[in-house]
Amino acid sequence: MIWSWKRVLPALPPAMTYVGWLPSVDKGLAVDCSVVIVHRNASHRTVEGCLQACRLAAERHSCEVFVVDQGVDPLFPGLIKERYPEVVLRSDPSDRGYSASNNQALLESHGRYLLLLNDDVVLSRGAIDRLVDWMEVHPRCGYAGPRLLLADGWLDRACRRSFPTPLISLFRLTGLSALFPRSRYFGRYNLGYLPEEEAAPVEAVVGACMLVRRQAAADVGVLDECYFMYGEDLDWCFRLHAAGWEGWYVPQVLAVHLKRSSSRQRPVRTAYEFYRAMMIFFRRHYAQATPPPVTYVILVGILLRGGLAVLRAVGGRGEGVGELREGAVGGT
Repeated sequence: MIWSWKRVLPALPPAMTYVGWLPSVDKGLAVDCSVVIVHRNASHRTVEGCLQACRLAAERHSCEVFVVDQGVDPLFPGLIKERYPEVVLRSDPSDRGYSASNNQALLESHGRYLLLLNDDVVLSRGAIDRLVDWMEVHPRCGYAGPRLLLADGWLDRACRRSFPTPLISLFRLTGLSALFPRSRYFGRYNLGYLPEEEAAPVEAVVGACMLVRRQAAADVGVLDECYFMYGEDLDWCFRLHAAGWEGWYVPQVLAVHLKRSSSRQRPVRTAYEFYRAMMIFFRRHYAQATPPPVTYVILVGILLRGGLAVLRAVGGRGEGVGELREGAVGGT
């Protein structure tokens, strides 16, 4: 009998599961930028730091801020209404995932530009102004991300990436990308050979802080809700890139990623969804055009790494988000 990975793996979700396409916006209601923040388990102090920074990040451009609350903390809505009356607060207790919560606000937004922002990211002063300015002078730029630093000052390497092609996935699976992180050949996923201070066209940025041109999003649709909490940003970049839009890493704009995320509250679900997203992305975008032996190696690698990560999480020894990202076969 000839075995096929299609026989032993769960059925692939539908090709796309959008809740809708971006509607047009009346010019009288349009703003320069719509910021969308999803909140689950981050502390009040962390979210307030994010929102306070947003107030100073757009001083020259009009801005609306959506916070979509996933309903875990009953005290959170009252705090937002009292201290941040300018914020548009929405509720999504459905637990359908990060993509669905973001889409709820994206479909209601009025911005010429759309900023996905994690509630544990602190923007530098004028960051939104400078990102919008960049888009204005680069009309083919459909999506861009800033220089995203971790709390310890190191670069969050997910903020500038290549797509995890089968070859790049194999480099990560075999450890060659870790051995030669600055190689233009083996280190292509995290682009370790590029200076941090150098603006560059990139295939993907990270959804923790990602500005998207509304026209570009209208071309491809909003986030794919097949992804629960990882992979949706990479998938969006892939579709935007395929539609002919450019992606850019813009290091002149700074932001800090604290990574006090809700994923630490659900380590088993986090590990499962991380590798599930990797599986969906590879099977959807690369499996059909990849030689079967390579497909087997990559899929088995994802299953083994994912199974080990889930077991470690069950045993209380799960990795954090950063460790998962760095250890990923394909990366999300």
